[in-house]
Amino acid sequence: MTAPVNGSADAFPGIPADPPGGRKAVAVWGIGVAVYFVAVIFRTSLGVAGLDAADRFHVNASALATFSLLQLLVYAGMQIPVGLMVDRLGTKKVLTLGAVLFTVGQLGFALSPSYGMALAARALLGCGDAMTFISVLRLGTRWFPARRGPLMAQLAGLVGMAGNLVSTLVLAPVLHGVGWTAAFAGSAVAGLVVLVPLVLFLRDHPEGHGPAPRTAGASGGFVRRQIRESWAEPGTRLGLWVHFTTQFPAMVFLLLWGMPFLVEAQGLSRTTAGGLLTLVVASNMALGLVYGQIVGRRQSARIPLALGTVGLTALLWAAVLGYPGDRAPMWLLVTLCLVLGGCGPASMIGFDFARPANPAERQGTASGITNMGGFLASMTTLLTVGILLDATGDNYRIAFSTVFVLEAVGVLNILRLRPLALARERERAHATVSGPAAPPGPVPTEPGRALA
Repeated sequence: MTAPVNGSADAFPGIPADPPGGRKAVAVWGIGVAVYFVAVIFRTSLGVAGLDAADRFHVNASALATFSLLQLLVYAGMQIPVGLMVDRLGTKKVLTLGAVLFTVGQLGFALSPSYGMALAARALLGCGDAMTFISVLRLGTRWFPARRGPLMAQLAGLVGMAGNLVSTLVLAPVLHGVGWTAAFAGSAVAGLVVLVPLVLFLRDHPEGHGPAPRTAGASGGFVRRQIRESWAEPGTRLGLWVHFTTQFPAMVFLLLWGMPFLVEAQGLSRTTAGGLLTLVVASNMALGLVYGQIVGRRQSARIPLALGTVGLTALLWAAVLGYPGDRAPMWLLVTLCLVLGGCGPASMIGFDFARPANPAERQGTASGITNMGGFLASMTTLLTVGILLDATGDNYRIAFSTVFVLEAVGVLNILRLRPLALARERERAHATVSGPAAPPGPVPTEPGRALA
């Protein structure tokens, strides 16, 4: 997650120097991250309630997958519009709208009497959820020095995974204790709790570090220009494919199919299966700090970390699905869950390619394009697994083989775009060192930092 480190004023003409960070920056960023934390709780709540949802709404595997598929479809489809909104309207307005929407969606899901109404509620939730992460990334770049970019992005992801942990450890037992309506309606209160400090205290940027004023006529063709210029950068496209290839195996496992796979295919109790889902989240949180430190110190680790995570994930899935007999041993399932924990941190590396490729005024749009990758892959896998389970009589070995196909597609695109993206980074670094005649958008690097 590379960013200009010698002052964005040198890297992007017209943009003020790096903000100083400090306690106020932590407090403001913390408000934004708290909103994201709650959004992830709501997003992943269906992962621990998949079997309950099937019973409540009397649906099969394909229809059950539609819940998460629709939610992710809305999320992915909103990424570029949300990025444009963040760039145009600012973080606070977008985060506030997002918090209102995902809170109403979670409450609606709790009270839905039918499958159709529940689908509509999850779509609304996905719309609000889509507005959170890109906003938090923007807060990080506006309130902290650019050299802190990798760590702040990984910390945001870590807090999000903590929300997943709450779903697994807290919502699951509450759901089985007090029932569907009380559990989901009660959780919706968390949305109101984070909305209050968001409205009262969050600011888009520190004083004196706002975005450069738009020149006359800059609003004309804003949407087309933002998307076109962001997509034209090979770093943005490489970021999308890194995110696409690394995120989805863990996302699919945690969001919906992990619990049914462990209970129905592996014969585990719900308690044991919940423990393994928790292990994925705990591993993600631990590895997020490690990945952030490694990438922040050495850019050359970006591609090896991303592809290494993909390769190890494919290896462990192959071992589990190909294990002789009906069920894989517990040690192998534990190892799989530990490895799946690396998918989230590896997906954050995608933003480290998109961020330096775009100036500050395009960060929201570029982040939206990148963030769309993993969710497109997750949608595809969620739907395909559900269809294959229905078609094969719940044969999880066949259904989960989808993982290998999407990983292969992603790796090919990463290898295709890597040389061009890195060449552009080297050009920017050289142009910045050469002097003030450098074109807009160069990315300086710290002495001794190699490009990956």
